[in-house]
Amino acid sequence: MEISPLISVIVIVFIALIFDFINGFHDAANSIATIVSTRVLKPHHAVIWAAFFNFVAVFFIGVQVAKTVGTGIINPAIVDNVLIFSALAGAITWNLITWWLGIPSSSSHALIGGLIGAGLVKGGTKVLIWKGIIKTASFIILSPLIGLIIGLLLMILTLNLSRYTSVHTADTLFRRFQLFSAAIFSISHGMNDAQKTMGIIAIVLFSGGYLGSTFYVPYWVEFTCYLVIALGTMAGGWRIVKTMGTKITKLQPMGGFCAETAAAVSIIGATVAGIPVSTTHTITGAIMGVGATKRLTAVRWGIAKNIIWAWILTIPICGQISAAVYLLLLAFR
Repeated sequence: MEISPLISVIVIVFIALIFDFINGFHDAANSIATIVSTRVLKPHHAVIWAAFFNFVAVFFIGVQVAKTVGTGIINPAIVDNVLIFSALAGAITWNLITWWLGIPSSSSHALIGGLIGAGLVKGGTKVLIWKGIIKTASFIILSPLIGLIIGLLLMILTLNLSRYTSVHTADTLFRRFQLFSAAIFSISHGMNDAQKTMGIIAIVLFSGGYLGSTFYVPYWVEFTCYLVIALGTMAGGWRIVKTMGTKITKLQPMGGFCAETAAAVSIIGATVAGIPVSTTHTITGAIMGVGATKRLTAVRWGIAKNIIWAWILTIPICGQISAAVYLLLLAFR
C-alpha cells in the first residue's frame, strides 16, 4: 500500500525533530560541561539554564544556516523523502554511537555527511554543491582552531587583568561571570544547531510543494526546532559531559568563562555568515586553548587526539551509513 505524500512528509518532519532532540541531548555537554566541572551549577540546574537559552536564541538570529543546509550542500531539485530519511538515519546512528562512547562529535557534520552520502547514491557527484561543502568541511579544522586561539588569548588577557586580585575574589567573581558566559554560549549553540534541522524540514516541505516556488523557513518550523533542541538539552548527554568537563583539562571558573566566551564568539560569527559549524568542535578547541595557558601538558592530548579522529571520520562514516540506508530502501520499494 502506498503512503500518501502528506503522511510521508509528516513522518519525515517527525524524524527530523527526533534528530533535533538527539542533537540537543548529544550536545548538552557543549553547553553545560564547563559550568558543571567548575561547580558553578549542579547538573540538573545547568541543563535547565542551557535549555532556556537554547530556546531564547529564536529571538536573536535569522535562518542563514538553515538555508545553507537546505539548499547549499546538495542540489535541492533531487531531494525526496527517501533521501532525507536516509540522511537523518545516518546522522542519528552516528550521534547515538558517539554518545554511547562518550565522544564529543559533531551533529552538524553527521547531518551533512548523511546528505552527501544519500545524494551521491541518487545523483552522483554532479548533485553536490561544492562551494557549500568545502565551506562547511573547512570548519572541521577552522572552528576548533579559532576557538583554541580565542580561548588562549582571552585567558591570557583575563589572567593579566586579574593578576592583582586574590584567588578567592577571582573565583567568586568568575562564578558569576560564568553564568553569563554559559548563557551566551547556549544561545549561540541553539542558533546554529537548531537551524540545521530547520533546513532539513524546510527542504522537505519545499520539495513536496508546500512552500510554493520560493524556499523559505516558516516561523512555526523555527519555533518548533528551537523548542525541541532545548528539550533535548534538558535530557542531557552525561557521558559526553564527563569527557568535555574533566578529561580534556581541569577547569576553574575563570577558565570556564574564557572557554565559553571564546566559543560563543566563534559560533555567533559563523552563524551570521551562514556557516553550519560544530559547536562541539568549537568549545573543545576553546577548552584546549584555556588549558594550554597553564602548560601544554595540562591538556590531555591523547584524549584530544581520539576526539579529533572522530571529527575527521564523521562525514565519511555518516555518508556511508546514509548511502547504505538509501540503497536498502530502494531495494524494498
